[in-house]
Amino acid sequence: MTLLLYPVKNNAEVLYLMKDQTTISSFNAIKTRDLVETGLLIAIVFISTMFINIRLPISINGGLIHMGNIALFLSAMLFGKKKGAIAGAFGMGLFDILSGWAIWAPFTFIVRGAMGYIIGSISHMNDKAAESFTQNILAVLAGGTWMIIGYYITEVILYGNLFSPVTSIPGNITQLVFGCIALLVLPVLKKIVNSRNI
Repeated sequence: MTLLLYPVKNNAEVLYLMKDQTTISSFNAIKTRDLVETGLLIAIVFISTMFINIRLPISINGGLIHMGNIALFLSAMLFGKKKGAIAGAFGMGLFDILSGWAIWAPFTFIVRGAMGYIIGSISHMNDKAAESFTQNILAVLAGGTWMIIGYYITEVILYGNLFSPVTSIPGNITQLVFGCIALLVLPVLKKIVNSRNI
């Protein structure tokens, strides 16, 4: 709390100014925590995508199965739509840039960002902070459907072909199935987050 060294009229004004400074300090602390959390989530999504992946032989245009989806799902469910969107967009977009998929990066930024936002929004509907298993399932299905559609459109734009992108759909579905592991570990991680007031 900042000390105020200029004169005030009465005790009520002193209390008001002290409360105001306390509010500002609390706001700054929350803002700093949000920045740290968001940075960590981006890093976790990036690392999970970069270092834990399997290249798919069935897709004409390449493709990966990676653990980044689990990290993205958990980020959105545990910390909400905004942080989920930022973690997905920047974490996986950065992976594309640094791993030879730079042409995909702008599309990944949009597709994965929207995916995180969708999952975070649905899992937190009705004041349920990812506490409803049904909502969490719907969130994953909605986010996954968007991902499949988004990447299909991306490949059509990049390769100018309506048919070859279809070969990527099985891999994207497989990614979602692996991503559902997040639903199994979510309750445990949620207790840890709540107990530490993260």
